[in-house]
Amino acid sequence: NLTSPTPHTFILVGIPGMEQLHVWISIPFCTMYLAALLGNSVLLFTVWSERSLHQPMYLFLSMLAMADLTVSTTAVPKMLALFWFRAREISFGACLTQMFFLHFTCSAESVILLAMAFDRFVAICHPLCYGAVLTLAAVAKTGLVALLRSFCIIFPCIFLLKRLPFCGSNVILHTYCEHIGIARLACADISVNIWYGLTVPLAMVTLDLVLIAVSYVFILVALFRLPSRTARHKAFNTCGSHICVLVFFYVPVAFTALTHRFGWNIPHHVHILLANLYVLFPPLLNPVVYGVRTQQIREKVVKVFVCSKSHFLGE
Repeated sequence: NLTSPTPHTFILVGIPGMEQLHVWISIPFCTMYLAALLGNSVLLFTVWSERSLHQPMYLFLSMLAMADLTVSTTAVPKMLALFWFRAREISFGACLTQMFFLHFTCSAESVILLAMAFDRFVAICHPLCYGAVLTLAAVAKTGLVALLRSFCIIFPCIFLLKRLPFCGSNVILHTYCEHIGIARLACADISVNIWYGLTVPLAMVTLDLVLIAVSYVFILVALFRLPSRTARHKAFNTCGSHICVLVFFYVPVAFTALTHRFGWNIPHHVHILLANLYVLFPPLLNPVVYGVRTQQIREKVVKVFVCSKSHFLGE
């Protein structure tokens, strides 16, 4: 075999050992993807349409919805094409692009979740300072920080992959391209890729988790000091939505990252299935959690669509 620094194409296998079930697996995957598109689009349209929702909490929620749409749309259409039409080939450039946006969006979403925790911390622990601290400019700067930090963390992965020679198999045992999966096809030492891919993003995500945990320690202390049971219940309700979203996001991320490095005994098809659910479950469940648990969003969704229907019918 001749060594090529940049292979022309890779072959995506899908879910190894379950190829005969790809069409059946695609049905729930496609359903979840369409539901995620609908839910996040409705959420974004509602926040954009209702000026009363132009507040930090809902703007951060809109950022989360955009991140969810990006991560699912980056992976799922190609996955469905593979399942339905056996479109397994993907060019080297397209594979790197898909890898970049998947990891980039994951990193940005972690910053957004940290910002949402800080929003709840200020709202509950320092309510009088809320308007002064969380201005629209502060929200915009937070979004910019999320983008810049994620870019600085993930962009080096492209150079780490481009420096590798590929002289063997071009078959990726996955439904989409991700950093370590591509690196393992190289015929060279990939220890730098493994340690960078594990330590740097994981260190940043761990830092975000620690700061979120600190925020919630202060939030819980403040909640137990509230004299009113109604106020305490309302605060717990808004925090509960955020905690659910944290679980949906961080548990699959931690599992996927750690199994790449330590999970040699986990069946490969189990790892791939859970990695696919990571790009489907959070985008599907996040708008549901906030839509069901947040009364203001429920009311505004109904209002926006009732008004839109009336306008469409000329009433």
